[in-house]
Amino acid sequence: MKLLSRLIFFLLFVAVLGLVIAYARGYRFDFQKGSLNSTGIIAVTSNPKTAKIFINDELKGLTDTNLTLPPGEYNIDIKKDGFTSWSKSVTLKGELVLNIDATLFPTNPSLSPLTNLGIIKAVPLDDSDQTIIFATDGIYLFDASHNQLPFFVPLKTIVKKTLLPDTVDFSQASVTVSPDLKQAVFEFGTGTDQVSYLMSLETENQEVLNLPSSSKTTLLDAWQKQRDDNFQKILETYPRDFAKIASDSFKIVAFSPSETKVLYQAMDNVTLPAMITPPMIATNQTVETRGLKKNGLYVYDKKEDKNYFIGNWKSINSNFPIQWYFDSRHLVIEENKKISIVDYDNENKQTVYSGPFESNFFTTTSDGKIIVLVNLNPEANKLPDLYLVGIR
Repeated sequence: MKLLSRLIFFLLFVAVLGLVIAYARGYRFDFQKGSLNSTGIIAVTSNPKTAKIFINDELKGLTDTNLTLPPGEYNIDIKKDGFTSWSKSVTLKGELVLNIDATLFPTNPSLSPLTNLGIIKAVPLDDSDQTIIFATDGIYLFDASHNQLPFFVPLKTIVKKTLLPDTVDFSQASVTVSPDLKQAVFEFGTGTDQVSYLMSLETENQEVLNLPSSSKTTLLDAWQKQRDDNFQKILETYPRDFAKIASDSFKIVAFSPSETKVLYQAMDNVTLPAMITPPMIATNQTVETRGLKKNGLYVYDKKEDKNYFIGNWKSINSNFPIQWYFDSRHLVIEENKKISIVDYDNENKQTVYSGPFESNFFTTTSDGKIIVLVNLNPEANKLPDLYLVGIR
């Protein structure tokens, strides 16, 4: 009798354990059909939080939450009053967790002044919060790395205008910055009238010396080789086949801040083979592009081995109107007199700023804000200033 009781207890324990495991794996009992069916989970998060979740136009709750649903096709919309909306169509499979992380932006962003000196030209420094400013009385370095930017952040003087020839035109200046962001070559004029100066970006330059053409070429070539070497070191962390094709057929535009994704331009028609086999499950379901076309702009995600088409550009230059956002999950694009943020897979483009700004300049900060050049009163002010667009 005791043996029978133990056997019954053991069988009940096994049955309960099986039910617990099945429940944890997403199985649910369908009382109408009288059967145990697999389900999937959609884990929905957002920034900002407490946004509404709509599944196939039906309100399902607020972020952040997990939704247990039967396998199938679903349209997901994330909405919050005062913010842009986010949407995506997905296919949910049984026993899998699908992660949805939506970023929404204010529909009415704030605009705060950062400088008040009148700016002729501004040049952002790659991979930093710094911007070189050409003003009427000199060249300055603006640093937006402060967590809370006050109005009119103190500027670091690079050089006073009085130390430069009167013929120097700041509006036509070009700047090449060293890979370590400690020096820069400033070029003014064109052809035989061009003059170049090597200046420190760390301390104020008390004198300027003309950089001979041969010395400038040697220095710029050395800086470019260092950049190429830095890019190559990052590429070595990518799948070997991708790194080989990238070295032969790509022009790297920029790695994401996390270095897990790369924005690049295809220089030839080429096909990207599968780098991870078998493919990972529960990854981004946006349709990717493996057949690359010359001059096309793409983003490759090394973690998921996914490649997405962004658009067509014939050339890339220092004023290229696209940058990585600080979170490595979005791109910031300036087009048609507005600034938009788009998911790295080229979905959910959201206009975040369409007010006045000079279309030849914008940059992003390490905490997710945008800096633009704006002249809010052109009748009184001849030149624009830096303004912070508060979108977070």
